[in-house]
Amino acid sequence: MLPSLEEQGVRQLYPKGSSVDYKKELKSLNRELLFQMLELADVLVERPSQYARRVEDLSLIFKNMYHLLNSLRPYQARATLIHILELQIQRRKQAIEDIRKRREEARQLLRESLSTLDGI
Repeated sequence: MLPSLEEQGVRQLYPKGSSVDYKKELKSLNRELLFQMLELADVLVERPSQYARRVEDLSLIFKNMYHLLNSLRPYQARATLIHILELQIQRRKQAIEDIRKRREEARQLLRESLSTLDGI
């Protein structure tokens, strides 16, 4: 289980709970990240000695984004597993169909051979 941000000593920037809209929150954090990057560029030009706070803000946003993305990993793993199993089922059905086709071809060949032998 993924430890919460609070357990890691990191302030959570998105709502708490199990009903998080990942897409919405990631977009929001991404916008905030872009804004903070621009702010950092401005601070580096205007007040270079005060850049540390902006870097900490960027770090906090990145940690929140990573946590959200890592929260999605179990869902991603499940979807990947489902896809792999569906492919296996499809391949096995195709193999069964090939075996049935070959069996029918063998039966037809046996019938033809038997009728040829009966004719002799």
